[in-house]
Amino acid sequence: MLFRSSVLLLLSLWCSPGALRGQSAPQTPASPPQSMGVTTGGTYAPVLDAEKRPITAGGFVKTGPVVFQDIATKAGLTVWHHTMGTPRKQFILEAPGSGVALLDYDKDGWLDIYMVNGSTYEALAGKAAAPHAALFHNNHDGTFTDVAAKAGVTNERWGFGVAVGDYDNDGWPDLFVANFGKNRLYHNNHDGSFTDMAEKAGVQLGNWSSGPTFGDYDGDGRLDLFVSGYVHYDGDKPPTLDSAATAANFCQFRGVNVMCGPRGLKGEHDHLFHNNGDGTFTDVSEKAGVSDPNGYYGFTSIFLDANNDGKVDLLVADDSTPNYLYINKGNGTFEDDSYASGYALNENGRETASMGVAVGDYQNNGRLGFFNTTFSDDYDVLYRNDGDANFTDDSYAAGVAEITVPFLGWATEFIDYDNDGWKDLFLANGHVYPIVDQNNWGSTYAERPLLFHNQKGKKFDLVPAVEGSGLAVVIPARGAAFGDLFNDGRIDVVINNMDSVPTLLRNVDADRHHWVELSLVGGAKGPRDAVGATVYVTAGGLRQRGDVLSGGSFVSSNDPRVHFGLGDADKVDAVEIHWPGGLKEKVNLPGVDKIFTVEEGKGVTAETCAQCPPQAGGKKN
Repeated sequence: MLFRSSVLLLLSLWCSPGALRGQSAPQTPASPPQSMGVTTGGTYAPVLDAEKRPITAGGFVKTGPVVFQDIATKAGLTVWHHTMGTPRKQFILEAPGSGVALLDYDKDGWLDIYMVNGSTYEALAGKAAAPHAALFHNNHDGTFTDVAAKAGVTNERWGFGVAVGDYDNDGWPDLFVANFGKNRLYHNNHDGSFTDMAEKAGVQLGNWSSGPTFGDYDGDGRLDLFVSGYVHYDGDKPPTLDSAATAANFCQFRGVNVMCGPRGLKGEHDHLFHNNGDGTFTDVSEKAGVSDPNGYYGFTSIFLDANNDGKVDLLVADDSTPNYLYINKGNGTFEDDSYASGYALNENGRETASMGVAVGDYQNNGRLGFFNTTFSDDYDVLYRNDGDANFTDDSYAAGVAEITVPFLGWATEFIDYDNDGWKDLFLANGHVYPIVDQNNWGSTYAERPLLFHNQKGKKFDLVPAVEGSGLAVVIPARGAAFGDLFNDGRIDVVINNMDSVPTLLRNVDADRHHWVELSLVGGAKGPRDAVGATVYVTAGGLRQRGDVLSGGSFVSSNDPRVHFGLGDADKVDAVEIHWPGGLKEKVNLPGVDKIFTVEEGKGVTAETCAQCPPQAGGKKN
């Protein structure tokens, strides 16, 4: 522990702009915010490590605890390549990248991986073959096989976001893919294949959709669909520096010409689709009060219960515009609580370029906190939930602000990587302007991820990036999904990298802590996949909360199973599940270090794990 604390202290000093300049760490930029296409906190001096490298691609240590290893090549994921526009990134359509979804599409007990792809202008014009999405089937031996063509989910459109949800309650996970152009709603056919039902369902839309999420907002037992919109983009007349409709200062960053937007461009509105129960949806955005009349630049959205009243609320992380938090009124409509809740802006009263969002009870107090990633030259924001959906920007006090300023953040999630019972924080990073590599700004186009260790809900400490480990990969990251890919009780990370191959960070942390995971199956009054359920687990003196969510991270969808690290506790004292239909059920778990299937009203019906003998009523995978 002494070694670990020393390394953390050293790395924190390396990552502190003030320490590198011989000053106390400032909370204000060297110059005021610039008027440009993206929102930042201003212009900061370069942050370099001991070897004079930008901290975004440096700051590594020689030795220390290894948490992740990149096994993407060994696992077979690098046969697939993400493509989005051209390397120049001349237009904003080419910049955001794409998401990842984890789902067990064939119900064999192992998570599979869906990778969304972008496209090219030649493909949009019908002059070249379109890049395709990947569906990597989990082979149960540490490897994956791309079966997207066989499964019928190649998309072959300009893809951005993805969400998983069993919208027809048939017990099989379906996929919604958000595109520039028409969206996809892939219905699971139960035989390893999918059929696109978006047109029939009425959810195709047609311009730029970004971050979808499934959730039962009206409590009728069926999953509804929310789709955030980003920029209303004209592919025939893309915004350029010399465009009459675009002000020049919206096409510059630090005085250098870059792609235009999003500021200065027209925003695309958001859409809420009510599930009619017959395979179709109805757009109720305006009636429900979530249509985004301001035309903000929506990225990541997620249904969640922010105020613990048993009804799912709606969160939307917006780029360079205020964030939305809509509180569910229980009558089919929402109240815009964005400003009143404290989530719209940061503590300086300023909107941020919010990309991704993590949601989790990181304080173990039964309340969901939020973490938003932002643009470089600004700090990522930790919103502490003070109760009744009131949030406080706790970023600097919690230790996550100063370190994140040089980084441009995308995907993020609260994960208990060491199973000690406290949710830690992972960030995937990467810049949008390739030209940063040609300037002394202290940033790089490809950046390393960040992992913060939770110090019992009070603050977060940066985990050192050991050379050669997964935290030292320097990648142009965008979307990422988090989950237990190997059924070993450890949370792994799959990252979709811009114009590159994926990264698969396998969790190899040396902890020997116990854990449990719950795979929930809903009953007749709620969604079959239990999206919207909240689980409370008590063990070792800690009461933890976990939620079954669809969407989040950055336009991605995580493991639907709920994971709990137990520390040294070798038994679970209590489990209470709040099902979406309103039932509150107490369940007894007959052990630890296993994945338990729990059906609403029936208790534990199966148990699995990667390295345990067969049990009565369960199976070994």
